[in-house]
Amino acid sequence: MRSSKSRSRAKNNRNRPSGGNVVNRVFDSSGPEGKVRGTPQQIIDKYNQLARDAQLSNDRVAAENFQQHAEHYLRLLSEAQREMEARREEQERQNRERQAERDRERAERQEREAARQADPAEAPQPDVMGFAPEDAAPESGLVETPESKGGDAAPEKKEKPARKPRARKPKAAPAAEEPAADKGDAPEAAE
Repeated sequence: MRSSKSRSRAKNNRNRPSGGNVVNRVFDSSGPEGKVRGTPQQIIDKYNQLARDAQLSNDRVAAENFQQHAEHYLRLLSEAQREMEARREEQERQNRERQAERDRERAERQEREAARQADPAEAPQPDVMGFAPEDAAPESGLVETPESKGGDAAPEKKEKPARKPRARKPKAAPAAEEPAADKGDAPEAAE
């Protein structure tokens, strides 16, 4: 079980802003007339209304008390709005810096590109694959076709030379009657 001290301490810390969005956060304010719940602006309006009512009923002490409560939430609200404005200005400053940096990079890139186009030596050069003989025509990178070789309108077909049939080794005749002899032994002469 929790002790009553830890419970009351947690309850007191509940109404303190935790650095979040205070402007839209809902607070529970324990005022002299009971609890008032709402956003800081709603609580300010409620305490100002209670202060006017107390003033109309000639209760100056209650009116001052309500005005002090309203002032507390007014300070909370104005501090939160100041922080939000400072964050917004900081983000806008960072965005302007990033945009200026992008613009500088773009301008440098355009200058380099313009210089590269103006000076052909700076342009990217193709890779050289090999050297052609001096008497050869410059290579255009195109595939050479029979039509591009000669000026003939109808090129003649070259006939392929006739192929000779390949000679094959004759198959050895099977030896059915003779027993197999070792390769190292010579055949004996018949007597």
